[in-house]
Amino acid sequence: MTGLLTFLYGIISYVVFFVTFLYAIGFVGNLVVPKSIDSGVDGPLLTAVIINVILLGVFAVQHSVMARPAFKRWWTQFVPQAMERSTYVLLTNVALILLYCFWQPMTGTIWYVENSVGSLLLSALFWLGWVLVLLSTFMINHFDLFGLRQVYLRLKGEEYTSIGFKAPWLYRHIRHPIMTGFIIAFWATPHMTTGHLLFAVATTLYILIALQLEERDLLHAFGDTYKDYRRQVSMLFPWKTTKRE
Repeated sequence: MTGLLTFLYGIISYVVFFVTFLYAIGFVGNLVVPKSIDSGVDGPLLTAVIINVILLGVFAVQHSVMARPAFKRWWTQFVPQAMERSTYVLLTNVALILLYCFWQPMTGTIWYVENSVGSLLLSALFWLGWVLVLLSTFMINHFDLFGLRQVYLRLKGEEYTSIGFKAPWLYRHIRHPIMTGFIIAFWATPHMTTGHLLFAVATTLYILIALQLEERDLLHAFGDTYKDYRRQVSMLFPWKTTKRE
């Protein structure tokens, strides 16, 4: 019974993630969703900046702190191991939902690409970024990343085993293609507003900082294997020419 409840909890957390992920595309791209990054009427600029920075900060703190191994060791004293990843995913998406709901519009124009070819290229890059994010999760293990594998193994009564270190396809050229996809999606727009620029700058800075913490954890977990990988493969864009054997 406990295994079944844990499995259902994981399924619910995953559904919340997937809906939130789809909403993120509409939110950033001003597509379909009832409230997007530029929808609404502008209020006082300083107030909007403060609120938006706080919302981004809530997400950044939750997403980074709960991802650290030390926090996981403490957290799993209270939350079953099989539910740890699903809980992390669920709370991450709660932070994103708060951001969607309370984001303050700042619609001053930074740039606007009127040329149809340029606009089309930027829109294509926007979609390419999101596709890259989703595909990259499946290259490593989508279901482990979002907690489904953990709760499924618990349902079967089997012990969880780490998927270990691997570098398939895109990971042979970029260490963090998921983050590369996010950066592309956040910056590629034919109409960059003040609020969108704040979002893109803040999230990019967060990604660069968070990756330093993640890489420290990966070095601790995989030692020389990850050290060699980091030496041979670029972090976000394939600048390096050294080929991984």
